[in-house]
Amino acid sequence: MKKILNGVRGLIHRYRHAWTLLYVPIYLLWFMHLECTTSPNHMHIINFSLDAKIPFCEYFIIPYYIWFAYIFAVGVYFFLTNRRDFYRYCIFLFTGMTISLFVCQIWPNGINLRPDLNTLGRSNIFIEMVRGLYAVDTPTNVCPSIHVLNSIGATIAIRKSDSLSKKMWLRVLSAVLCVSICASTVLLKQHSCFDGICSIVLSFGLYILAYNPKFLKVEADVRNEEIYMHA
Repeated sequence: MKKILNGVRGLIHRYRHAWTLLYVPIYLLWFMHLECTTSPNHMHIINFSLDAKIPFCEYFIIPYYIWFAYIFAVGVYFFLTNRRDFYRYCIFLFTGMTISLFVCQIWPNGINLRPDLNTLGRSNIFIEMVRGLYAVDTPTNVCPSIHVLNSIGATIAIRKSDSLSKKMWLRVLSAVLCVSICASTVLLKQHSCFDGICSIVLSFGLYILAYNPKFLKVEADVRNEEIYMHA
């Protein structure tokens, strides 16, 4: 029994950074509240002039959906292997997501770019996937784009990680995936170019916050990191 208790205490100590995940239900509840309360008649339409020149392309539904696995996989990797990188990843993502929701709370926004899928003159599985996306995700509360913001955050986290930054194939793959996901937001008419631009600008500030050398000084200590990794 004592051995089991020691094992449980060891796991709790090793993964004590799991407390940061308490933010996830808070975010989901806030997001769902905005989705349910934002009226299409009382929101700012933020279509960009460039949006009309960008064609609709249903094939980009693939990278758009891969986003969920990408963000989750990067988070799980750092959660299990490197507490410092995990904290920085969460600081970038969670701060950006909070700012995004706060902007939508005080400045309800949306787009009216979605095409009528029935008039495209073609039908395929990708069109049906987009149809499903449109059915569950309203074109409201879009700026800044969390898809763009988190994709940039995940890609930066990989490049800044000591254990992953030297894996050139992974750095290239993450960069391609990031660009594909960002492109998918406008090619699927889920976001305006303005949303993406705002997310890119916001990312600069989040990078400075999350990767400031003086930040998380204790976690950055090499000796403490080695103790953690080999505990």
